[in-house]
Amino acid sequence: MPIEEKNILNRLYFVAGCMFIFAILIAVKLINIQFVDGDKYRELALKNTTRNFEIPASRGNIYADDGSLLATSVPKYDIRFDAITVSSENFKKFVPQLSREMSTMFGKSTSHYQNSLRKARTNKNRYLLIAKNLGYSDYIKVKNFPLFKLGPNRGGIIVEQRTVREHPLGKIAERTVGSENKGGVGYYDVGLEGAFHEYLQGKDGKRLKQKIAKGQWKPVYDDNEVEPQDGYDIISTINTNIQDIAHHALLKQLEIYEADHGCVIVMEVATGQIKAVANLGRSRNGGYYERLNYAVGESGEPGSTFKTIALTVALEHNVLDTSNVVNTENGSIRMYGRTISDSKRGGYGEISAAKALEVSSNIGFARMIDEAYKDNPKKFTDQVKKWKLHTKIGIPIKGEGKPVIPEEGDALWSKNALPSISYGYNLQMTPLQILTFYNAIANNGVMVKPQFVKEIRSWNKTVKSFDAEIIDPQIASETTISKIQEILKNIVKRGTGKSLYSENFSMAGKTGTARKDYANFEEWKKDKKYVSSFSGYFPAENPKYSCIVMIHEPSTKKGYYGADVTGPVFKRIAQKIFTDAPLNSDVNQINAVDVAISNDFEKFYDNAQEQYKVVPNVIGLAGMDAISLLENLGLKVNVFGNGTVQNQSIKKGEAYKKGTVITLNLS
Repeated sequence: MPIEEKNILNRLYFVAGCMFIFAILIAVKLINIQFVDGDKYRELALKNTTRNFEIPASRGNIYADDGSLLATSVPKYDIRFDAITVSSENFKKFVPQLSREMSTMFGKSTSHYQNSLRKARTNKNRYLLIAKNLGYSDYIKVKNFPLFKLGPNRGGIIVEQRTVREHPLGKIAERTVGSENKGGVGYYDVGLEGAFHEYLQGKDGKRLKQKIAKGQWKPVYDDNEVEPQDGYDIISTINTNIQDIAHHALLKQLEIYEADHGCVIVMEVATGQIKAVANLGRSRNGGYYERLNYAVGESGEPGSTFKTIALTVALEHNVLDTSNVVNTENGSIRMYGRTISDSKRGGYGEISAAKALEVSSNIGFARMIDEAYKDNPKKFTDQVKKWKLHTKIGIPIKGEGKPVIPEEGDALWSKNALPSISYGYNLQMTPLQILTFYNAIANNGVMVKPQFVKEIRSWNKTVKSFDAEIIDPQIASETTISKIQEILKNIVKRGTGKSLYSENFSMAGKTGTARKDYANFEEWKKDKKYVSSFSGYFPAENPKYSCIVMIHEPSTKKGYYGADVTGPVFKRIAQKIFTDAPLNSDVNQINAVDVAISNDFEKFYDNAQEQYKVVPNVIGLAGMDAISLLENLGLKVNVFGNGTVQNQSIKKGEAYKKGTVITLNLS
């Protein structure tokens, strides 16, 4: 065999051998894939063609105490248009009709929508925005528009659904209810939404879907892999009527006094249930909105509202009595190198301890508390701490401000510390912490924890309920509490809150006016800033609600004293609540017998039964009764004044003729 042919055969054998070895390797690899790594590759293939999609759980609702919705989740729809997937025939046929429908619903001209759709077709736009944030009913309308009703493939409609949180009350109580965190979708950290997120959020479900043509996915099975579990509902203590009253009363006063911000809290005395929390801050354009939760989070010097706490301490320790006299001199004194002043020019002179609280004398309290506790200030601060006023209340809503009650040995302590604390400076408390103490006074000494939620429900089944929680069963003796209650009542009758007094409605409370940002006193005098407050309860007898109002930085040109700025808000809230929803006990007295009225009626009835031939004595009778009696006897009556009869022109016992004129003077 020629050498050349032999070489060719050798090459063929070599190639055939290589192909045989390659075939063996392929067979080995196939066997390895099938039997050794088969599970791995099958799992990888399945992973690329199937996927578990999350099914979002429905977030629970938040309700007011009467069942009104405060927060709920609703679906919202964005509609877009794929201009490429639609056939030329359908595009030409339906676009004019579609444009007319869109014009009718969304307001722009038909030509605008035609041009927009044609431009999208030319530019091969597969994601043209048609409408955003549609509700379900509007979504159904759009879905049935010409062309769109052909579906996503033939009609080009793209529907993007998401769930959003809505507040039926709008911005009212927004900071208390809470809202979605702007930095994270589905994340809540403020208000009731944040505090009870673990209950509200529910658990997402899962559904296995398989990838099909054009990037679409369809369910593999009819049932979900994991069914979603809806979140629980929260029944709050907020009352929508009281919340509305508090919000608008505060808003009105903020606008009148051009203040920076303010808050109101209304609490049910017996239970501690929070019925309203209004927080309003001023925006750049001068309007007001729920900027921050000042009621819960803002800790500052309370000013004169703390004097009630200071006097309660002293009365409970029996180092003072309400009748003790203190000399406030001419309204200005020097104590430990610092000037202390009262608001009244010329001062109050010598006054009782009770009067010192009624007129809110800084000098009176500085002298009384310093004299009683200067040798042992720890006794005073320990009592305040016994009431837990130095710690956070521990409410579930995040962001509670930390109170500061300094004591001997602290960096904030000096000889002036105790006198300053006595009238509300050199310490810090939040509005809610202050109100908790005043609510205890209204509750005859029982201090209850503020409560924002009544129960957690799953449909109509109670998952968890929240009863009243007692912080201190008796903060002071009945005698001490009774004395403080009487003084708080007198503050409204004749003290700093006398402008709020009404014969028809009783209230009790304490005004407060505190300087703000006064560390640099010379600068403060150029731009004086105050915090006005009023804390109390109503009615004064058998209180139903306690309330605190705080307004920061009212215009000093218009006023800044608590009685002028915050007192009217308190009064408006109190009267409006009982105008709209009077106490049952008030209504139940409709059949009660008034002894005085009953006696007057019996006296009139007895007189009317006598057959008079002479003029009777009507002096002392109510005017209407006297007129009725005399006219029934045939006399003509002239009346001057109102009230009861003081004298009569024809004396008792004189004879008369029918038609005789008698004149009555009333007063």
